[in-house]
Amino acid sequence: MTQQIVIAGSGFAGLWAALSAARAVALAGRDGDVAITVVSPAPQLHIRPRLYEAVLEGIAPDLAALFEAVGVRHVSGVVTTIHAGRRAVDVTGTDGARFTLPYDRFVLAAGSRLFTPPIPGLAEHAFNVDQLDSAHALDAHLKALAARPETAARNTVVVAGGGFTGIETAAEMPDRLRAILGADAKVRVVVVEQAPAIGPDLGPVPRPVIEQALAECGVEIVAGTAVAAVDAGGVTTSTGERIAAATVVWTAGARANPLAAQISSGHDRFGRVPADPFLRAVGSDGIFVTGDVARAATDDLGNVAAMSCQHALSLGRVAGHNAAAELVGLSTHPYSQPKYVTCLDLGPWGALFTEGWDRQVRLTREEGKAVKREINTKWIYPPQPDRAAVFAIANPDYVIVP
Repeated sequence: MTQQIVIAGSGFAGLWAALSAARAVALAGRDGDVAITVVSPAPQLHIRPRLYEAVLEGIAPDLAALFEAVGVRHVSGVVTTIHAGRRAVDVTGTDGARFTLPYDRFVLAAGSRLFTPPIPGLAEHAFNVDQLDSAHALDAHLKALAARPETAARNTVVVAGGGFTGIETAAEMPDRLRAILGADAKVRVVVVEQAPAIGPDLGPVPRPVIEQALAECGVEIVAGTAVAAVDAGGVTTSTGERIAAATVVWTAGARANPLAAQISSGHDRFGRVPADPFLRAVGSDGIFVTGDVARAATDDLGNVAAMSCQHALSLGRVAGHNAAAELVGLSTHPYSQPKYVTCLDLGPWGALFTEGWDRQVRLTREEGKAVKREINTKWIYPPQPDRAAVFAIANPDYVIVP
């Protein structure tokens, strides 16, 4: 009887889980004995790290040919319920049909979603760049501003949240607005950050570079206060300041997909499921977690994988390999990703490339931008649908950052 691996999600972690699982099955000579199924709304990889950009073309590459090349089946739909006790998941197809898929191993790779707290007016009036459809909605809104009468509010964008996404979104925004409103338009971009300084999760080492870059881009920073209310005319902060703005972009925080809550173990503050060194969900037999739904140690120093593409690429490979390895008799592989880098896009100023969890600055301006372009246009894109070439880079010990 054919054994079943079901993978929920076709993002970075889900894609590489599928490819790595297919490699393991082939390596064991068990093609035909193990079926691999990916469940997601469409056989696409949304290049989420690029959604802050002005141009959204080529940002959802199709995966159908790639899945076919390695023998992975795609089901268009979403997993709605995990039945861990009887090893099955409920699926709602994109056509509305509901059905159940049994599994021998299940890989949860459903990703994360932007956290939207109950701030008055936030859901009704703010935009975001968390998903492709929301990025398109922001783009359409910005382009429509040109038809409005010129006012200070029309020309102002408030970015709520001064973390990685907020910084990248804000740095691009002045030039993006001028391209729409005119080169001489008096535009204003304001980042509102609750912490005392910009980039609280990035730490103090790169902060002077970030502050200088944002200043040169024409971005204002309002730190030590939070967005307390949003309406059609702007935002009110927790300290009572009023910022008139026709555009508010919310970027403050992410949470694991709600499916993670269906796996019974102690979740962290982001809703992630604790994983053992092999990315098995702690306390849930037959279930692996990967990508943004997994809380996994990257090393022996206490560092934990971030909710990032960089970590998802490795987490996916390890989870997929191990899910298949348990079925076909191969050795499982522990997850380890000790090297950590960041590359922060800072608009026309360039980019900031850092190494280590303390984010030591290595490259800035155009040198950093060259690396960012390479990452955003090549490194994170799916491979060509060549079975041998894919399997050559789908191994669980593949080094993401040399």
